[in-house]
Amino acid sequence: MKDPGMADRTLILHYHLFKNAGTSLDRILQKNFPDAWETEEFPNKAGNNSDLVAEWITRNPDAVAFSSHTANGPVPRLTGVEIVSILFLRDPIARIRSAYHFEKTQKADTWGANLARSTDLAGYVRTRLSTPHDRQCRDFHVARLATLVPGPKEREFERAVEGLSKLSVVGLVEAFDESVGRLKAALSRSYPNFSWEPVHANASNPDGELTGELRAELEAANAGDYRLLEICRRLVTA
Repeated sequence: MKDPGMADRTLILHYHLFKNAGTSLDRILQKNFPDAWETEEFPNKAGNNSDLVAEWITRNPDAVAFSSHTANGPVPRLTGVEIVSILFLRDPIARIRSAYHFEKTQKADTWGANLARSTDLAGYVRTRLSTPHDRQCRDFHVARLATLVPGPKEREFERAVEGLSKLSVVGLVEAFDESVGRLKAALSRSYPNFSWEPVHANASNPDGELTGELRAELEAANAGDYRLLEICRRLVTA
């Protein structure tokens, strides 16, 4: 007999942030739901494409796990559907270094990949910091989490903090296994057999080419991300 407290359908929505262990999580999701994993990308729509995400979920009634790099806006609310949402945060400078090295070797004709191939890490960072509206190296996590709670630009950080509470699971790349364990707990009633093989990977990155002056500038540009990361650490260890 179905538990009256359970929704008709329970699914996972993975907000796959670039270079935040998203590929590792997707592999776990694909292994658990090999015929029920979907991925799709969406136009930005001024930072809120939640309606498109909801439509994507609706038109894939047999899918269990959904993953997107570009899903923005509030977590969709659908009648009879429980959405277990998950997003990972990472040390911002470690993420930027990883993004640079990924784009440098990526066989893609994008602005970021072309920039990475044409300069060193310092040049990549300086260019992205000086490019208007580019958030790759400037409070990237704050910008993405704030879309979960639409509101004025001047309240972006406060909206990002509130956005943490809108997610079912907030993961930390530095504590990947523990984070997936929280996802397993959130899925326990609907998918009690959800499993994964522990990953013991070092998510940190050395300073490398970053000079003291540039690192200080980058830390200042990501002050909001560092504050958000500390809040997240306190939440997941409480």
